[in-house]
Amino acid sequence: MFRIASLIVVLAASVGAAATSEAAGAKKPHPFPAVIQLPLGFQPEGIEIGRGTTFYVGSVASGAVYRGDLRTGTGSILVPSAAGRKATGIELDTQSRLWVAGADTGNAYVYDAKTGALLKTYQLGAAPTFINDVVVTRDAAYFTDSSKPVLYKIPLDLGPAQTIPLGGDYVHVANAFNLNGIDATSNGKTLVAVQSASGRLYRIDPATGVAKTITLANNESVPNGDGILLDGKTLYVVQNQQNVVAVIRLSADLSSGVVRARRSDSDFSVPTTIDDLGNRLYAVNARFGVPNPGSQPFQVVQLGKK
Repeated sequence: MFRIASLIVVLAASVGAAATSEAAGAKKPHPFPAVIQLPLGFQPEGIEIGRGTTFYVGSVASGAVYRGDLRTGTGSILVPSAAGRKATGIELDTQSRLWVAGADTGNAYVYDAKTGALLKTYQLGAAPTFINDVVVTRDAAYFTDSSKPVLYKIPLDLGPAQTIPLGGDYVHVANAFNLNGIDATSNGKTLVAVQSASGRLYRIDPATGVAKTITLANNESVPNGDGILLDGKTLYVVQNQQNVVAVIRLSADLSSGVVRARRSDSDFSVPTTIDDLGNRLYAVNARFGVPNPGSQPFQVVQLGKK
């Protein structure tokens, strides 16, 4: 009887443990895909991670915006392509609106992030112009122009745009790609931007446009700097043609920094912009220079922060 009773207890315990293990396994989150495929021929440039695991990617070729899920890797077109539109930098605000830079159209677009409806179009620059990237602060959206020594400011109430000339340490490079990726401190009082042609980093007063150089130790620079991400005092800079992300530790006043690492990934193919979700970084492969881009695959690539 003892042996039979013991056997019953053991079997019951085993079944219970198995059930508990199965239930625990069912609750484990699936690993996020390391590479997410975008629609064939999409030709992405900008990426923004929104609420939850939602992400948005804009097409520099057509102005379309793709909305996907980082957990499942699936998604669909939110904003359809339109003649004469392009999309480079993209940013989500707290009112569920997407602010999109329009490249050499000189335009900026504001979309409803839920429906994809176009809310407003701004004509910011006249040729030669390249409205490249955007950051949204507490009171305004700021756009870079890679062809002109200016920033553009649009208030969040969708009032008139303002052109802010760049001054201070900023040196414009003729016939080159200049100010590109832009981000802001959490209080919005300082903007940080990268100049692609020179590899210089600047901290910029959004009220005056006065730029101060962020000096990197050991005469470092970030040539071909594209999209950037400011996370506290850590700055991530995508160096597109180098297929790397520079990880820079900034000083408390943002006046200087040290390049701690340059991160790469075997799946990189000319990444341009970057955003984060927890301990994951996500960069979009623009694949500049690939033959027949309209029929090529394009991806979002996951990269760990550490």
